[in-house]
Amino acid sequence: METTTLQPKTNGKQTAPHLTPEHIMQIGMGFWASKTLLAAIKFELFTILASSKLTGEEIKNKIGLHARSLYDFLDTLVALGFLQKEGLGETAEYCNTPETDFFLDKNKPPYIGGILEMGNDRLYKYWGDLEEALTTGEPQNEIKYAATAIENPFDELYKNPDKLRGFLNAMTGVQMGAFMSFAKQFDFSNYKTLTDAGGSIGALSTQVALNQPHMHCTTLDLPPVQPLAEEFISKHHLSGRIKAKSGDFFKEALPHSDVIVMGNILHDWDEKDKLYLMKQAYDALPEGGAFVCIESIIDNERSKNAFGLMMSLNMLIETKGGFDFTFNDFDEWAHQVGFTKTEWLPLAGPTSAAIAYK
Repeated sequence: METTTLQPKTNGKQTAPHLTPEHIMQIGMGFWASKTLLAAIKFELFTILASSKLTGEEIKNKIGLHARSLYDFLDTLVALGFLQKEGLGETAEYCNTPETDFFLDKNKPPYIGGILEMGNDRLYKYWGDLEEALTTGEPQNEIKYAATAIENPFDELYKNPDKLRGFLNAMTGVQMGAFMSFAKQFDFSNYKTLTDAGGSIGALSTQVALNQPHMHCTTLDLPPVQPLAEEFISKHHLSGRIKAKSGDFFKEALPHSDVIVMGNILHDWDEKDKLYLMKQAYDALPEGGAFVCIESIIDNERSKNAFGLMMSLNMLIETKGGFDFTFNDFDEWAHQVGFTKTEWLPLAGPTSAAIAYK
């Protein structure tokens, strides 16, 4: 049977074929795609499929899905580019794409699902109140719903071991690619020591130690993090060159080091606190030392790094005064503090390093 495609009638009037609502609809209803991917991560589907191809029925039985919409769910993941399949319907076999196999299998070191798990478990519901955040300027997370006033959201987060571990895994996942890139690209030849202030479980220090055998590192974070960091460092057999230390960089001086790094730290705070933390780093560095800020640095025109701009909106949701910033902003703050030279180093995806030298 012959099939034809009908063309729309124009009635002799000019049309604007270059205009399409596709982008508007794709973004406006983007939560459909987002929640489909987040559900797959929640079910650990990509970890399950890392070992072998499975049929829809096998997937249903392994993760406890209902038969209704089973193939809509799986085939949506195919259409979105997160799964591949051979065959159709009940005989089809599903497997990961190269990207999901590499980044979303929990058993692989490059796993970035932690930030997506946190996005599903926490941020998804809080972003539902973005309009309120934009009209009030107030956070919409646990701070909003706390029975008593919370000055520092991290103090509350660090009291809950499960939330803390989830948060640390999320931060590690979202930054791992950038940490790996920084450890290989930055010129460490004139340096011997590094302190990662707010270093979480020690992922950056671990990457630096693995790629730069002459470097000795300290990863610094609040007391509840230290045992988790020691566990992570031990797994990589680097306890001899990386030290996990407890400390609060708002209350104590940073350890003296040749390089001071802050990854996704400055954007948590208002400008006054940003300057304070940069001064803390300046005071802990020798002449020629480097302060490195690794974040989703917004482009100076504020028109290209959409992830960085949305991360700044996320700081509105999550903090009382935090915001992301451009390299020009960083350069201005660095010179206010006393640094003499700055550089910008692209890393992975939307993340880059803003570097200031003493």
